[in-house]
Amino acid sequence: MVENVHPEIQNEADAAQGNGKKKRSPFLELVINLLEIFVAAFILAEVMTHFVLINAEVPSESMENIIEPGDRLFGFRLAYTFQEPERFDVVIFRYPVDETQNFIKRVIGLPGENVEIREGNIYIDGSQTPLDEPYLPEAWVEDNDGYTFQVPQDSYLVLGDNRNISLDARFWADKAIAENIAQNEKEAQKYTFVSSEQILGRAIFKYYPKFKSLLSY
Repeated sequence: MVENVHPEIQNEADAAQGNGKKKRSPFLELVINLLEIFVAAFILAEVMTHFVLINAEVPSESMENIIEPGDRLFGFRLAYTFQEPERFDVVIFRYPVDETQNFIKRVIGLPGENVEIREGNIYIDGSQTPLDEPYLPEAWVEDNDGYTFQVPQDSYLVLGDNRNISLDARFWADKAIAENIAQNEKEAQKYTFVSSEQILGRAIFKYYPKFKSLLSY
């Protein structure tokens, strides 16, 4: 037989049971909430850094004047998910001679193109009209003549803007030989170009020491 329990007696029993449980202090609740926010923010930052944005610091003068030594910038990893790099894009990529290093340069030659450097001017596919390059910070006088590049399919020719000092496609084949990565000029040619797989993303804006968009240069 089931005995009926008077409501008041049941309520008192429930209250006594509830009073036996320890309640979190307001301070502990605050700490737990802050930890949850911190963990969520950390996970979001990791996802953004590894899959969406590239956070980079520029150590050299090779891209002056649009990027100065010490500038910090963001690159967009998904920029070329649905389209190919275009001429004059500023891209972040794995340095072909040493893929542990990330470089930033400007796309000059596209897949399949013939690129000639003559007396400080660049000519594409035999054109008599040189590329218009208003972004160059000064007259290009160093290593500015006698280069011809046949860009492979699915690869790009990239150069720095400050070409009098930039370590770029003009020199990478020689670097590969000097570092015993390639045994001869023929083997070294592939290190001259940046493949699609080596491109990490497009530089989109600087955020330090001041904000500046990089999409219009």
